[in-house]
Amino acid sequence: MVDLKSQYNFIQDEVQTSIQEVLETSSFINGPAVKEFQRDLEHYLGVKHVIPCANGTDALQIALMGLKLQPGDEVITADFTFAATVEVISLLQLKPILIDVDLLTFNIDPARIEAAITPKTKAIIPVHLFGQVADIDAINTIAQKHNLYVVEDNAQGIGARYVNNKGEKAMTGTLSHVAATSFFPSKNLGAYGDGGAIFTNDDELAYFIRGIVNHGMYERYYHDVVGVNSRLDSMQAAVLKIKLKYLDFYNERRKEAAIRYTQLLSNHPNIITPHRAQACDSHVFHQYTLRIVNADRDALVKYLNEHDIPCGVYYPVPLHRQKAYADVGVKEENFPVTNQLVKEVISLPMHSELDTDQIKYITDKVLRFLDQKN
Repeated sequence: MVDLKSQYNFIQDEVQTSIQEVLETSSFINGPAVKEFQRDLEHYLGVKHVIPCANGTDALQIALMGLKLQPGDEVITADFTFAATVEVISLLQLKPILIDVDLLTFNIDPARIEAAITPKTKAIIPVHLFGQVADIDAINTIAQKHNLYVVEDNAQGIGARYVNNKGEKAMTGTLSHVAATSFFPSKNLGAYGDGGAIFTNDDELAYFIRGIVNHGMYERYYHDVVGVNSRLDSMQAAVLKIKLKYLDFYNERRKEAAIRYTQLLSNHPNIITPHRAQACDSHVFHQYTLRIVNADRDALVKYLNEHDIPCGVYYPVPLHRQKAYADVGVKEENFPVTNQLVKEVISLPMHSELDTDQIKYITDKVLRFLDQKN
């Protein structure tokens, strides 16, 4: 699904030099590489504060901890996404309120948010799923009306740009009170291990979060708040510092691959290609996810695997049906779109090293399977 080896070969010398600097300084935790990467990412995003941490799940949890929510408070998020989003809500003894998504974008449906708000609601977590920006204008309007926090789950959307209803353009991760991202190796900006970060323009919140990530300390051995141990190590920062320079290039290459996929697949009656809500800048194609309609999606997965073509089903089970998060009060009729998508979606290989011949081979196999079945 992601060709990290070819990507590494292209930047090998720069990465090795950056890692060697860490080895020579022996500053493995919170060393110069972490501070340099933090500064560079703040500049890239146009955000006042980047707080690096150990992984994307920690980033979400720490962002919520920073908001000082109380056990039993409700947090609204999408039913169709990876479990980490609700995992951290539950770990903090908050209550996840799952709502359906938009059929075109796969993102949380703003039209369904307001009906889910109760006096206990304190925050909304939109996920920029598969790299497409959620409808932040609508979400922020609802949040302001009800005095709610908005926490962007930007694990799949880093580098995407959003044009608001005033015509202003800004990066994902800067569109709300606070945001979280992941640097898992397969992400558009991926480390060679684990890593994550929190973004905010709020000085007071940033200060509080910087204490949380480091055992609640602002001065060594003085613990002012309850914290966790979640730090981005210098080796990963050294890699990310180099890869950040190429992020726009990587995302442009992904968009080019997505456009080529769409050109080859969009005219087939059994295929619905990814929708782009705004200009191409608003989708960085962390995944290229099709919908297979009136055909056997699972049989297609098997067929592609038999021809050595990796593919993924993100996600085969909605969160409201997951054993860990099942709520006896949930009504299936509230999730018609999610329940449809889990039967239809399939993600094809997507990375910055895809070439025209590879895309042609992949799409030929997809089309051949569907035509054989018709």
